[in-house]
Amino acid sequence: MTTQTTSTISQQIDSLCARNPIIPVIVVEQAEQILPLARALQAGGITILEITLRSDAALDAIALAKNELEGITVGAGTVVNEKQMDQVLAAGAEFIVTPGLSVDLLKSAKSRNVPFLPGVATVSEIIMGLDAGFDRFKFFPAEAAGGLPFIKSLHGPFSQVRFCPTGGIGLHNYLDYLKQPNIMAVGGSWVVPNDAVKQGDWERITEITRSSLVPLQK
Repeated sequence: MTTQTTSTISQQIDSLCARNPIIPVIVVEQAEQILPLARALQAGGITILEITLRSDAALDAIALAKNELEGITVGAGTVVNEKQMDQVLAAGAEFIVTPGLSVDLLKSAKSRNVPFLPGVATVSEIIMGLDAGFDRFKFFPAEAAGGLPFIKSLHGPFSQVRFCPTGGIGLHNYLDYLKQPNIMAVGGSWVVPNDAVKQGDWERITEITRSSLVPLQK
């Protein structure tokens, strides 16, 4: 992969996060749930989906969302190996998020030239990612791995790096995270509560989404 291509991937991630500073981390037990769920998020102002591979319905949900929805960027999360990377790309995923990184994952993402957000939790992992040409990372599990104090401490030695913290992010702290200059977005499930998804309470999801975005529009 050329430096220009690596830079392009960073720019693509930056563009996604600039339009959607809150990335919903989604789990669906039935693929069909993704359509009303995505439309509820879209009605509230979120036009990006991270559909995680935490259920058997995930791949079908990715394909359904990609084929049926307009104006929404469909991504895959909780991707942990090359096989899954190929599966989500075949299903139509437009970007990939991993909970951690490995040499194989980094090589696989580079060879596929796909917008890629690898997970990190340590300085050594950040350096590994930088060595591979990546400077945009998911920081996971954010709160358990040190939270805002740790991310703030990284800004000096890694001024070019930007993070999307996920894990323990919610209504109580997402705004504090987004104020930090080396944070480009946050990921969380608070905008897609499990009980609301199971009950089909799409209006509640729209309301949570809209109210979460309002402070960011000031």
